[in-house]
Amino acid sequence: MVEAVAGRRARSGGGAARRAERTGMRIEAARFITRGIPNLDILNEEALEIIEANAETVLEEIGVAFVENPRALKLWKEAGATVEGERVHIPRGLARKLCATAPAQFTQIARNPERNVEIGGKNLVLAPVYGPPFVRDNSGGRRYATMADFNNFVKLGYMSKWLHHSGGTVCEPTDIPVAKRHLDMLMAHMTLSDKPFMGSVTEPSRAEDSVAMTEILFKGVDGGLNGRCAMTSLININSPLTFDSVMMGALEAYAEAGQACIISPFIVGGAMAPVSVAGTLTQVLAEVMAGVAYSQLIRPGAPVIFGAFVTSIDMNSGAPTFGTPEASQVTYGAGQLARRMGLPFRSAGAFCGSKLPDAQAGYESANSLNMGLLSGVNFMLHACGWLEGGLVSSYEKFVMDADQLGILHRLAAAVPVDENGQGMDAIREVGPGGHYLGCAHTQANYQTAFWKSEVLDYKPFETWEEEGARDTAALASERVTRLLGAYEAPPLDAGIREELEAFIARRKEVLPDAMA
Repeated sequence: MVEAVAGRRARSGGGAARRAERTGMRIEAARFITRGIPNLDILNEEALEIIEANAETVLEEIGVAFVENPRALKLWKEAGATVEGERVHIPRGLARKLCATAPAQFTQIARNPERNVEIGGKNLVLAPVYGPPFVRDNSGGRRYATMADFNNFVKLGYMSKWLHHSGGTVCEPTDIPVAKRHLDMLMAHMTLSDKPFMGSVTEPSRAEDSVAMTEILFKGVDGGLNGRCAMTSLININSPLTFDSVMMGALEAYAEAGQACIISPFIVGGAMAPVSVAGTLTQVLAEVMAGVAYSQLIRPGAPVIFGAFVTSIDMNSGAPTFGTPEASQVTYGAGQLARRMGLPFRSAGAFCGSKLPDAQAGYESANSLNMGLLSGVNFMLHACGWLEGGLVSSYEKFVMDADQLGILHRLAAAVPVDENGQGMDAIREVGPGGHYLGCAHTQANYQTAFWKSEVLDYKPFETWEEEGARDTAALASERVTRLLGAYEAPPLDAGIREELEAFIARRKEVLPDAMA
């Protein structure tokens, strides 16, 4: 959030006025959410025990595949699993026993210690959209993403009050060679923001580059990296029940370095998992247990997050659908299963299948965000900017979603029932037939009593019409322009920047320029 301290900018003044405005801005960042409300548990004890028993059956009788990964097969065999070709059969109780060494909560540090986040427990950390190859805005429409777009989204994330995390691949910069783009993306997160960020997972060596760059970055932070967790990474399971060598290679690199991995099945119900809620939860649990257990075989105590990315499917078109009740049920249930395992939980986001930031996007995203809050999610990827089933990062939807995340902060807080919260003085002062607008309690609390949108329009019709009858997307577009115009990078030690640039230059010299 950019807060104008010195008031609204004058209409004239040119560069001097713009410089004055920048010096009158400050970046306000909210602390990660700590829930004061209960989670919504939809499964009873019997249902949970059935799902847990069935997941153990899947691991033991059906098994999971660790493909093209001799190291994993060797470690599993040494741990007591039965290995048949590339399929690993895990005896009942073994995976859960191995998972027990993973921490229930951990700190991810940022280069600005004020931005450190606690992942697990009652906490909720919000991170932006991840992975789209396309971007969209009101002026340019839908197009392939570039590095300039990536930089812009990192800047918007840095300036968004309610986002706690810079995220990872906020869009896929298609103008940079595939083997090199992870270096530029990491550099953007490290220099354009001081919030926590995610590492690369698209090839094991890129995960190793991420660790090396992070070690350089944290030379400038008290205590250095020194084994602390400074990155999360998204390790998707190739559902159903397959762990590919690329993702597992990245997991191995991060776990060995003590960096966090989100072990996340990628589920489209009816395509990658059964159509039933309980069946999907059984597969999710089996896959997560196997993935988390493997991370602990690499390094006991390595931080991990129980992930669940779940959508349903349109049985006519085959397209994924979002904001649906079935996906919500799976997410609520997965949250219960994660808590029973004592692991942080990742799920939900501002999901939608809409092509534009329109009513469909709003309905589906609101359903998905509220589901995440109530299901006990600890790390919410895709919290803002998601459009078109995850194919598009939208500038307008980014700021619209980021604005709405403020509601999650307010809903998550316990209702105050202290003397001020009770409001008895106000009730006594006003009495029958009066109004509260001028009473002392209102005057003391009016600035913070109600959440206020930075995007939505609440003006009278006449004023709205006089100002151009702008819809929400138009208002969001104006906010994007305003935020990017006011952006200033957080300070970074010049020596650290130079060392990062030198590392990138060395790596780019030996990496191919192929675009595929």
